[in-house]
Amino acid sequence: MVATSSDRAAVGGGHWIACTKAADLGCNWLVPEEQRDQAGRGRCLADSLIRREPAADDTIAVEKLVSTAVDLRRLTCQLLDLGLTVDPFWRTPGGLAFDLLSSYSAGEQIIIGHAGGVITIDLAESLDAHRESLRVRLGEPYRTMLGHFRHEVGHYYQNLLVETGAGVRYLEECRELFGDERADYQAEIARHYKFGAPEKWTDSFISEYATMHPWEDFAECFAHYLHITDTINTVRESGLVLLADRTRIAVPRDIVPLESYADAPIEQLLYDWKWLALFFNRINTAMGKQPLYPFEIPPPVIRKLGFVHKVIRHRAMTPGALNPA
Repeated sequence: MVATSSDRAAVGGGHWIACTKAADLGCNWLVPEEQRDQAGRGRCLADSLIRREPAADDTIAVEKLVSTAVDLRRLTCQLLDLGLTVDPFWRTPGGLAFDLLSSYSAGEQIIIGHAGGVITIDLAESLDAHRESLRVRLGEPYRTMLGHFRHEVGHYYQNLLVETGAGVRYLEECRELFGDERADYQAEIARHYKFGAPEKWTDSFISEYATMHPWEDFAECFAHYLHITDTINTVRESGLVLLADRTRIAVPRDIVPLESYADAPIEQLLYDWKWLALFFNRINTAMGKQPLYPFEIPPPVIRKLGFVHKVIRHRAMTPGALNPA
């Protein structure tokens, strides 16, 4: 992290300038000066992923765009930290793009989703009352803008990490865990909304939404992997630990988040998370809030998260797979 009081800085022998979206979106990222006139138009990597946005005179939507862009930057930072490729649409056909639009100003409902690298997000969901009403109506325990970003980008990375290129080596294993993604998507959605989730779905899925189709199961697990790893990283960076001899919950041992879980089995990541989540859930309860992480992780989901962990680490360790400078 670099602190600067001007719109430029010298870092690591290079010259950097403020993202050109600093004024419009409150961006605090820097961009290599030589990229000022390239296709990204001087925008930081995260903001350059925005393909469509509300008109400048749509003041309500633009206000929500600013707060939503914060979530996009957090997502981008985490993807890079995990060693994943973040290849923008303006650089590569089919690359990652975000259409950040609003149902309130578009004159039609904006459907949140992913298609061919383009992720559409409804800015109206940044309005707490609107998002909460949807959460209650759909019976969801958790619904946030950052959660939407993490879920939808899971669809993008399933294609990138499993269904194409070198990742196809994992395709059969993916189908064994999540189901066959070739199942008719529209038919499966229709079935879900007509009959609901299967009985005892909690034995095998992280959420009801995950039961809809194998793609949705993967995306939900990918999102939860991002939830868990980002929260644990924040705990570590904050210096927080759970000391077994100081807590009033039966923690078998001290919980000290690792510097990195890249080489650790998924079971270690989820063991640490189990106790940290319990701790944070109690804090939320003390403030009269809903649990921070209101989910149970059954053994089949542990295996699914382990698969996500594996394919992410494979991409991060593959020469040439990291994000281009």
